Amino acid sequence: MKQQWLDRTTLLIGEAQQRKLQKAHILIVGLGGVGGFAAEFLARAGIGKMTIVDGDEVDITNKNRQIIALDSTIGQSKADLVKARLLDINPQMEVQAIHQFLEPEMMLDLVGKGFDWVLDCIDSIQPKYRLILACKRHNAKFISAMGAGGKMDVTKVKVMSIWKTENDRLAYQIKKLLKRKRALRKFKVVCSTEPICEEALAFTDGSGYKKTYYGTISYMPAIFGLYMAEYVIRKILGS
Repeated sequence: MKQQWLDRTTLLIGEAQQRKLQKAHILIVGLGGVGGFAAEFLARAGIGKMTIVDGDEVDITNKNRQIIALDSTIGQSKADLVKARLLDINPQMEVQAIHQFLEPEMMLDLVGKGFDWVLDCIDSIQPKYRLILACKRHNAKFISAMGAGGKMDVTKVKVMSIWKTENDRLAYQIKKLLKRKRALRKFKVVCSTEPICEEALAFTDGSGYKKTYYGTISYMPAIFGLYMAEYVIRKILGS
């Protein structure tokens, strides 16, 4: 059945290309500022099936940068909120929401389920590293988001090889772990080459594999999510 809401997309890319998007199954791990917007852009392009994963609930501090963060959603599951939003955009989409923090050993099983693309939107080092290794092990197509915090200049955001990243503490740590593992195959990431605002650093209690975080402006995680969605859409379309 034709979906009229996709008419403008189909006008741009054609019916055959639109069917490619409708047949695609995407995995997004992490539904914060980056992953929430990436899911939104993919859904509005007509992606037909999505598995979304996040074990967190909305916190009041998420309101400055996360698309599902509102006064009315504080304390609710991010995975459930994003699922509801995606189905409100496209009721015919198949969406599986997993409200769970994935332990490193769970990554391999999840990625092995055969997705067309995987979007790594995790912002803590060890789970991100394990997801990347799982994608490499299964030879999965994937793209990974590096650090959006401590940055403000959108013109410095690019899609690049992990090995060409600079001015990014998260990327630095991931590269160090990959080198130890001798996992040196290239893969694409979204990264900002803008120098980090070091004054914007704060410390956590160390839970959830995360010891520090940087202050973040409203639009920067959205730009990262946009770049990830654009990259995946164009790859599915073969452009």
